[in-house]
Amino acid sequence: MLLDMNSGFPARKDGKLVQIVDAALKDVAQRSGAWLACRRGCTQCCIGPFPINQLDAWRLREGLSEVERVEPERAARIRERARISVERLAPSFPGNSTTGILDDGEEAERLFADFANDEPCPALNPETGDCELYEARPMTCRVFGPPVQAEEGLCVCELCFQGASEGEITACEMRADPDDLEAKLLRELEKKTALRGNTIIAFCLADARR
Repeated sequence: MLLDMNSGFPARKDGKLVQIVDAALKDVAQRSGAWLACRRGCTQCCIGPFPINQLDAWRLREGLSEVERVEPERAARIRERARISVERLAPSFPGNSTTGILDDGEEAERLFADFANDEPCPALNPETGDCELYEARPMTCRVFGPPVQAEEGLCVCELCFQGASEGEITACEMRADPDDLEAKLLRELEKKTALRGNTIIAFCLADARR
């Protein structure tokens, strides 16, 4: 559900964030050339869950709602894959399996590291290898592949930059959100909705009607 459309939040502001990140990806793709192995049909980043924040979750639900408006049968298939995924994951989910909110803390992070690493994303079309919610994908998906800064240093997809030197990798670093707009929008969204905490895509899409 769109919130406070008169103020343009979150749709317009999130759209600006997406434009900034997608422009950064286009720039780094040009700088990376053949080093960047990401191509349509590559599902390296589509297997195994990862935490998404409430802004990501909102965007995914809106994306699924749009698919449902124009292709209800396809939306139903996405939602069904999410529901089945939640059934598989719930018994070992390192969080609240009713709300889909992940636990915080070092122990929760340790459990998540070994959690469902072979589980495909429910937005992934198993026949074509395409993301069926590509335009609404989370920020993690948008920046995966190029070198990006993380707590452990500069990280890059294992399929990309094979044979590249450290200098060549560093020269292609992606600065996706230099003004930290995502964090600002997330705080605003959490204040408006009272929804807090990270979840995963399966729980988000299985509960997309709420």
